[in-house]
Amino acid sequence: MYRKFRSVLSGGPVTRSVGPCVSLVALVWLGGLAPSAYGQSWARKMFVTNAHDFGVVARGAKAEFAFVFTNPYQEEVHIAGVRTTCGCTTPRITTKTLKSLEQGAIVASYNTRSFSGARSATITVLIDRPYRAEVQLQVTGFIRGDVVMQPGLIDFGEVEQGASARRAVEILYAGKKDWEITKVRTGNPCLKVSIHETMRRSGRVAYELAVELQPSAPSGYLRDAVILETNDREQRSIPLSVEGKVLSPLVISPGTLFLGDLEPRAMKSAKLVVRGKEPFVIKRIHCPHDGFAFAYSSQKKRLHLVRVTFQAQEQFGRVSEEIQIESDLEGGANTAFRAFATIAPVSTGGRRP
Repeated sequence: MYRKFRSVLSGGPVTRSVGPCVSLVALVWLGGLAPSAYGQSWARKMFVTNAHDFGVVARGAKAEFAFVFTNPYQEEVHIAGVRTTCGCTTPRITTKTLKSLEQGAIVASYNTRSFSGARSATITVLIDRPYRAEVQLQVTGFIRGDVVMQPGLIDFGEVEQGASARRAVEILYAGKKDWEITKVRTGNPCLKVSIHETMRRSGRVAYELAVELQPSAPSGYLRDAVILETNDREQRSIPLSVEGKVLSPLVISPGTLFLGDLEPRAMKSAKLVVRGKEPFVIKRIHCPHDGFAFAYSSQKKRLHLVRVTFQAQEQFGRVSEEIQIESDLEGGANTAFRAFATIAPVSTGGRRP
């Protein structure tokens, strides 16, 4: 086991050596290092990325990016605060205290209303538990002063699954007389976009962009973008954020299932409650992981109890699976939940190695 810890300290990923739910204290002290000698690497490893380029954005447009991080350690991690080097970027913490395997984010908001031109900032994340550490996150981008969007994003709010919704944005430009939007595109098949020019006079141009959410949109949060293509050779593309939440007629509780630490071949069961606005039948529960099994009624009713059983396999590490529940409601309404578990080495003397 000592050799496994040493391999982690020499640069190997934690999740492949002893599983993600590893003790940070053990990594530091069994490696023969003081906390200061272990440096900031343990904190940096929690973040998926430490840099983001917003590219070219219009004045007034909403531009945010979430620096996602996960606590892979047994110890609780606490974010004491964040600071930024530039007022062009405002950071906020979604979750200050993360228990083992929990996830949070530092959301960076680009201030497109008060700034223009090339802007960059360094966000410093301050951690005070289990050890003191700092992580630097880099933000860059270019805010156009000649293009203004009102409002700064397409926000559908909450929409019932199976319904449609339409939102419009006014796009204003001041500059070259021949400037135009040549194309509008999106990679989301559930969004239908259209645009038409409403004014052109003395170097000023106005467009109305309409975005329609289709009834085929799946339930869950919608975070996407519409891209405006222009004839500007230097800055051809301008993104516009699209947000919303499609409400499923099915509600599942809890939405996230934590099964805890399990030894290889161990078994753990838990119960879920699935409610519908009207009586329904659970047609199918789909999970790509072979270790999960489900027991539920085939009767038509508004409330279903689902028993979830998970059997740990031999390989150590974290299990994270999204599980889909499909119903016979109109339109094939479905819902999903995520299940987490950690397969850890066999305990010895009441403590994990």
